[in-house]
Amino acid sequence: MRTLLIFATVALGGAAFAQVITREIPSDVFQVRYASNLNKGDSVINITNTGSDRPLDNICVNVYTFDPSEEMVSCCSCLVTPNGLVSLSVQGDLISNTLSPSTPTAVVVKLVSTRPPDEVTCNPGALSGVEAGLGMRAWGTSLHALPGTPTTYGVTESAFLPGGLSGPEANHLFQFCGFIQANGSGFGICKSCRAGGLGGAKQ
Repeated sequence: MRTLLIFATVALGGAAFAQVITREIPSDVFQVRYASNLNKGDSVINITNTGSDRPLDNICVNVYTFDPSEEMVSCCSCLVTPNGLVSLSVQGDLISNTLSPSTPTAVVVKLVSTRPPDEVTCNPGALSGVEAGLGMRAWGTSLHALPGTPTTYGVTESAFLPGGLSGPEANHLFQFCGFIQANGSGFGICKSCRAGGLGGAKQ
């Protein structure tokens, strides 16, 4: 059943990916990182809102997860308060309920910050509130094989990197997530962020 839904979503998506956004998106609202060796252990993502734009305003951090074959496997959104800290587990939150039946062992995670229309509502499948300077900052961990036999894995942590988000890519993220919400029968919706940070990665 899940495989059939994927084909239906892709077929609908080709006709519906109209370019709602035609301008370049400011680089600070779009950040990207990868996580690898997920069959060996977990990776975590920690996100904050610096409050640099409006110190009392919440932001939405929209999360889009892709497998190595470039398919979006899940999406969700986190409400982040000024100076707050929220976190996601890649295994437990991003790939535990994927749109496709398989579970990827590596992913690319894309974050887009938006302004919630009413300070509390976030929707990664709705195209609104994309502005510069909202104050999103994010860090992630990943497992890497270390030299030696037998193979062991070490944890590295680094910041998400800002990227150039074009109008067509922004539309793809928001609209394909909207199709997942409408047609995925609950699959492909990742769990939302929890308060507080996660450290390291479980192996």
